[in-house]
Amino acid sequence: MKIKRQIRGLHIFSALGNLSLTGAWVTLLAARGFNLVEIGLAETAFHITSLLCEIPSGILADVFGRKRMLIVSTIAQMIGDLIMMLSNSFAMVCVSLCVFALKYNFASGSDTALAYDSLKMVGQEDGYERYESRQLVLYRICSGISTLCAGIALMVGYQTAYGISAAMGILQLLSLIPVREVYAGGSKRAGSTVRSAVRESMACFRESIQFLWGARKAVGLMLCNALVGAADILLLFFLQAKLPESSIPGWALGIALLCLELGGIIGSRLIIKLPKLPYRWVFIGALGMIMLGYLAEHTMLYAVMTIGGMLASAGDDALQVRTNAKLQSMFPSEQRATLTSVESFAFSIVMIVLSPLAGVLFTHW
Repeated sequence: MKIKRQIRGLHIFSALGNLSLTGAWVTLLAARGFNLVEIGLAETAFHITSLLCEIPSGILADVFGRKRMLIVSTIAQMIGDLIMMLSNSFAMVCVSLCVFALKYNFASGSDTALAYDSLKMVGQEDGYERYESRQLVLYRICSGISTLCAGIALMVGYQTAYGISAAMGILQLLSLIPVREVYAGGSKRAGSTVRSAVRESMACFRESIQFLWGARKAVGLMLCNALVGAADILLLFFLQAKLPESSIPGWALGIALLCLELGGIIGSRLIIKLPKLPYRWVFIGALGMIMLGYLAEHTMLYAVMTIGGMLASAGDDALQVRTNAKLQSMFPSEQRATLTSVESFAFSIVMIVLSPLAGVLFTHW
């Protein structure tokens, strides 16, 4: 297997999946007249779907193939774009976000499992933290470009913007052509019949639960990462809605949103320069930077708000890189996608609780 070609294909897939005119979806919904409470409820619908489907999607990836689930993920994104393009009510918006949740469900464990097992097969698993850092850099750059295009999306209208996003899915499917299916722990599970497939799926789930029961440290890492990630994402989402109310010039809005993403790039690159920094200090530092971001948001000074958002992104991504690298070194290959999905499952639980509360708080403060 040509590891550089494999990793490059996964990077391209990730980049295309995060490059869109609709990245600032909160801004688009606010421009359509939806208030912050409705947006918070829509976000809750997203995470309820994610909660229900996250672990099953990981099991399907481990049983039927990680690459196949990446294909399913891309198709779900295209369907979600089309529903949002045709939406004319709050209910349809919620349906669209639920489909988008499926997109993230099927991709979250699959791409990580493919990458780590690919590196492990060639004896380069120690380079996974660097791979994860590059993935987050790509995510932030592409998300930043997407939010920078918020003004363009508002000019062309949400329907055109989501139509273009759906068309981008075709390119994303093409990027998977050179990617190979990989299982570092041996041949993948597969059922030749529905009954055997169900049996293999249940076995995968049972083995994953057994692993987590005996790996309390891994569970703790998942919860720490979920707490920090949820706090950061909620701050960045509501900054998208609050910045336009802070007297920021129209031409500067896209730049400010781009800067929020640049903070993550700084954090994800800085952490790989500090390989010996204890995890607890990474966690404390990340949480402290996010709290500073919340304090900055309440100043309603757009420059201060932007700097605060950058700090929050930096702390979140630094912790994400370190956490994922530590977790993947603990996970067995046969349940890697499932266990990675459990991490996203924990994140969804936190978001379901915090999203509506944050919507109410940000509305009244």
